[in-house]
Amino acid sequence: MLIRTIICCLLLMPAARAAIIKTGPSARLQEVLDKAQPGDTIILGPGLYRQHDIVIRKPLTLIGDNYPVLDGENSYQLLTVTAGGTVIEGITLQHTGRSSLTDMAAIRLQQVSQVQVRNCRFINTTYAVYLQNSTHCTVSHNHISGAAGNELQAGNGVHAWKCSHLQIQHNNISGHRDGIYFEFVTASGVYYNQSYNNIRYGLHFMFSHNDVYSHNTFRANGAGVAVMYTKGVTMYKNNFYHNWGDAAYGILLKDISDSRIILNKFHKNTIGILMEGSSRIDIAGNEFSANGWAMRVQANCDNNKIRMNNFLDNSFDVATNGTLMLNRYAFNYWDKYDGYDLDRDGNGDVPHYPVSVYAVLSERIPATMLLYRSFLTNIMDQAEKMVPAIIPDQLRDNTPRTRKWNL
Repeated sequence: MLIRTIICCLLLMPAARAAIIKTGPSARLQEVLDKAQPGDTIILGPGLYRQHDIVIRKPLTLIGDNYPVLDGENSYQLLTVTAGGTVIEGITLQHTGRSSLTDMAAIRLQQVSQVQVRNCRFINTTYAVYLQNSTHCTVSHNHISGAAGNELQAGNGVHAWKCSHLQIQHNNISGHRDGIYFEFVTASGVYYNQSYNNIRYGLHFMFSHNDVYSHNTFRANGAGVAVMYTKGVTMYKNNFYHNWGDAAYGILLKDISDSRIILNKFHKNTIGILMEGSSRIDIAGNEFSANGWAMRVQANCDNNKIRMNNFLDNSFDVATNGTLMLNRYAFNYWDKYDGYDLDRDGNGDVPHYPVSVYAVLSERIPATMLLYRSFLTNIMDQAEKMVPAIIPDQLRDNTPRTRKWNL
């Protein structure tokens, strides 16, 4: 009877309310966080906080008033989160340290879930947001600006290792080694990000299966996106612009399988898509315009479908390094197609061979590019059309479109 009475009294007691705690630069932030109760909201007042290596050990909401500044003084890390359910919003984090032993981060999420980092500003940080062995976390609407000088001393804007169910969205990322880096990250999404002027890749992911990347723009990076040793990837409605250089491309696909590249735009890249050892990829509805090479498909790629794409004003539409063709090209629009359509069904009546003779020669002898666009190249192309001898006969589109797709 006594136990029942105690239980009834506990049920009738009002629930503890989460507190709102305001603090400023003069307070020791670590002590404020340690004294707070789970669920409390900490409001950081405006100003400069020269405090570092702060650990959030319980689920709290940390909100900045007018973007207060946490400064690592080019020597330290700033925030580490070890409690799930934490929210960090509206804070400027700047000047983290650099170390060859530790990946120093402005915000490190360590073995947590349901954490949100949103509407923050990251300035001159080695790693802006570092996610480690975490799940169901969101990094959104942040401005991330690094000052990386070279690959060895630089970190990544958003770096995720061994995570799942992440949402990386609406971020503006520049000036890092890689804008976004995924390794062993599954069932996650990267949406509506701007990743540009990064030293190496706008997006780099390895061993990261069943992820979706859509509505992102990768511009003026060392190279656009590198996809390695991965399966089940969907890349949808992304823009790859001006990734230009000796070894630059929109997308590198290396040992990729069972994936989709749909409705993307590749404009003014050295190479739109470079494929090595990739299988069963559906490349459909994309637009390749003004690239050096729209696609370079190595001979070790097989069972890929390249269909219903537009190829416009590229120096070379397709190049390959072998004669064995195991991929299918169908219903693409090629602006270099000079066939005819007598029945007016929108498809050419004769096949199109998208590999030019000069593309073949430049693969075998790169120095021949010095003569590209000379009178000699036109003669060689016309002669090859009359008496084919160099172009791979099996690499052809049997149903080329005579009208550009409206994508």
